[in-house]
Amino acid sequence: MNANTATTHYPAAGLSERVERRTLCVLVDNEPGVLARVIGLFSGRGYNIDSLTVSETEHEKHLSRITIVTSGTPMVIEQIKNQLDRLVPVHRVVDLTTTGPAIARELAMVKVRGSGDHRMEALRLADAFRARVIDATTESFVFEITGASDKIESFINLMLPVGLVEVSRTGVVAIARGPEGM
Repeated sequence: MNANTATTHYPAAGLSERVERRTLCVLVDNEPGVLARVIGLFSGRGYNIDSLTVSETEHEKHLSRITIVTSGTPMVIEQIKNQLDRLVPVHRVVDLTTTGPAIARELAMVKVRGSGDHRMEALRLADAFRARVIDATTESFVFEITGASDKIESFINLMLPVGLVEVSRTGVVAIARGPEGM
């Protein structure tokens, strides 16, 4: 079992279903209301979105790329992909988790308050995680960290006892490896 798979047990039914975490990239027309339609599909059917990023990627063609991280059984994931594919402004849906090697990254800004030993520990941890100091005062730091979501989660957890104040995360962006585009 990998980090993207968990097992959910349904004792009443005597079933165990595999819940998978998937990264879906959706190429859509860049026009008002498209994001609301995509999100409406998820909320209307009770699907959860773990991460969501959106940006125009092809200005001349007025196309945007929506990257969604979600979890569900294989059947639920297939339903999500099929329903997304049927939305009118959607051009393509790609499941980067299953199409081959992909790169996924996230950026976070992490604010930590502290002095003395806590301040030094925060700097030491930041160095170990290759986080950059992007703001510093005599009482606090703001670190910028990029990487896989689990790396960012580990950094945040280590900063809790040191004086974590606030976290702002971008959400996951992902792209397939190799020469082919979406």
